[in-house]
Amino acid sequence: MATDFSADIAAIRRLREARQALILAHNYQNDEIQDLADIVGDSLALSQAAAATAAPVIVFCGVHFMAESAAILSPDKTVLLPAETAGCPMAEMASADEVLRWRAKYPRAAVVAYVNSTAAVKAVSDYCCTSANAVKLVRRIPETELIFLPDQNLGRFVAEQVPEKTIHLWPGYCLTHHRVTAAELLRAKELHPDAPVLAHPECRSEVTALADFVGSTSQIIAYVREAAAAKFIIGTEMGIIHGLQQEHPGKTFYLLAPGLVCPNMKQTTVAKVRLALEQMAPAITVDPAVREPARRALDRMLAYV
Repeated sequence: MATDFSADIAAIRRLREARQALILAHNYQNDEIQDLADIVGDSLALSQAAAATAAPVIVFCGVHFMAESAAILSPDKTVLLPAETAGCPMAEMASADEVLRWRAKYPRAAVVAYVNSTAAVKAVSDYCCTSANAVKLVRRIPETELIFLPDQNLGRFVAEQVPEKTIHLWPGYCLTHHRVTAAELLRAKELHPDAPVLAHPECRSEVTALADFVGSTSQIIAYVREAAAAKFIIGTEMGIIHGLQQEHPGKTFYLLAPGLVCPNMKQTTVAKVRLALEQMAPAITVDPAVREPARRALDRMLAYV
């Protein structure tokens, strides 16, 4: 039996107007969260929205590093994270102290931090990137030696696309994408031979090597929009399928593997969004000493869209 969210959603609409709030939701959020959001997108699109909005309150339906990035880009805004404990295990695989040790080990290398990192790590990095613009950024920046962190899989994908640069890969990974295997991809292709496989670069290289297309969340959405195919195997977090089905009701989508579910993304609920707007908490803030250098890295990311 479907859950009735109508009372909470009506309250959220009233509170959103009263607070002059902008509700941002990542594509990996629960369906009902995507439906109530003002903007649904990937990390890059939501970072752009956070940087550009005039709204005094941002409700970030995502995980902690995303709300941190919004607070860095819009320090004059109140940034609310309804799911206070929604973290990112990959982001926690890199610490600022360890980044500084790597910088000492590779003194000529610039540090490129995937946006899936903590504010403290961004603050000791030279550039940030998202999966949507990582290749473009790495290709265009002047440095020829780089440290790429914390996702080894995205870093390896970038290195394959930009072989002229030396890239030292951090050993982190996304728990959700990293568990997908080549065997699972081959089984999905066997079941649906007429469906192209669209994989996120956070997947391991054995998976991306067999995919028909490798791209970020927004790039996968764009591929589906432009492709003539009627069926697709989706190799990223399951939440993306909700928006794809809404936009393309005549097309069919299959999840590449059952493990493509991020439990942290699923922590946000309609009730938590309502409570956050009622209480104006939990609010995410970033210390100015961290915020300023982290802002420089994020601004460089936004320059390479």
